[in-house]
Amino acid sequence: MDLQIVQQDSVTIVTITGPSLDASNNREFVETFSPLMIPEARIIFNMCHLRFVDSSGLGSMMLCLRRLGASGGMLKLCGLSKSVQALFELVRMNRVFDIYRTSEEAVQALKSNQG
Repeated sequence: MDLQIVQQDSVTIVTITGPSLDASNNREFVETFSPLMIPEARIIFNMCHLRFVDSSGLGSMMLCLRRLGASGGMLKLCGLSKSVQALFELVRMNRVFDIYRTSEEAVQALKSNQG
């Protein structure tokens, strides 16, 4: 799975470049993302290219959230398409993840939480 990774100050922005996160690529997603899960990492998933996420994709994202949280890190989401946003609301994942419209808003939220 191709992930575009950009470092902005102390925040890592990971753009998921494919159109889907599902059973066909969720394992590869976690394996590709795992090296970024260092203690106290501040990470944003930019999901602007994703058009479809299934339950295994959601599970992979939850795994990343739990691992980061256990090591004092934080994970924020941004750029959800209408269909992905609707799914997150349907399964109430919007209550689990902090979701922002843009990466700039998510970066600001992470920076304000670093103090």
